[in-house]
Amino acid sequence: MTVRWPRLAIAAVDLVNRRGKSVGVRLTRYTGKSRHFIHPKHLVDAPWHHWYVAHLAPSDVVLDVGCANGAHTVKAAARARRVVAMDYDVGQLRIAADSAARLGFDNVRLFAWDLTRPFPFRDGTFDAALFLDVIEHLSPRRAVLAEIRRVLVPRGRLLVSGPNRDTAWRRRLRAAGLFAYSDPDHKIEYTEQEFLAELRAGGFEPEGSIQPTVYDTPWAGLIDAVGGVSLSLYARLSRWKHDAARVRPAESTGFRALARARP
Repeated sequence: MTVRWPRLAIAAVDLVNRRGKSVGVRLTRYTGKSRHFIHPKHLVDAPWHHWYVAHLAPSDVVLDVGCANGAHTVKAAARARRVVAMDYDVGQLRIAADSAARLGFDNVRLFAWDLTRPFPFRDGTFDAALFLDVIEHLSPRRAVLAEIRRVLVPRGRLLVSGPNRDTAWRRRLRAAGLFAYSDPDHKIEYTEQEFLAELRAGGFEPEGSIQPTVYDTPWAGLIDAVGGVSLSLYARLSRWKHDAARVRPAESTGFRALARARP
């Protein structure tokens, strides 16, 4: 990333990168890989994508905050006693319900909810909460974190992830005067220290070190598009992104953490 690129080249690669994700999502349905429009990452065996499962116990009651299409909900349901999942998008909830029914999970409860409103649960209802790639889409982030903390048992677990704004590719976009967030709907992206500060301000203390996700390559969109055509090739490229982020964690697309609710 030290080679100087012309601004037009950066803009062209960025355009391909951003469009590739939606192309991949559409192709998974058009090529018969899924009954729904769904990202290919949810259709391959990538254990690191479901890293949170290792932090759940069979006795857990879990809250999935911002569950979208339920890809994480059903993975948690295979491990936990019960999963309650909520999202504002009714269309995505229908996909989640279809997935849970098709997989035979009767321990999943789904409902529509505005995450910025107080949650309809009593204090200390849940053992753990999933908050995966959602925090960056919200404006009252600390209020939502505080609400998650309220509905967790004392020292309850938060499995959370958020985007990294300080990779070489993000810096290159900013230097070219281009929009540098990885998604136009993001309200915020973080450095590692900012991410930690956000969690602590919301009443959580990270346990262990912050972990990387996958490598932030400017060709991620092409990889997503490939996934709509060939899941086997996409799986190999996903493995490369995962391994590259382990070697160069500062270049990860985001952060993931296990955090505990503070008393």
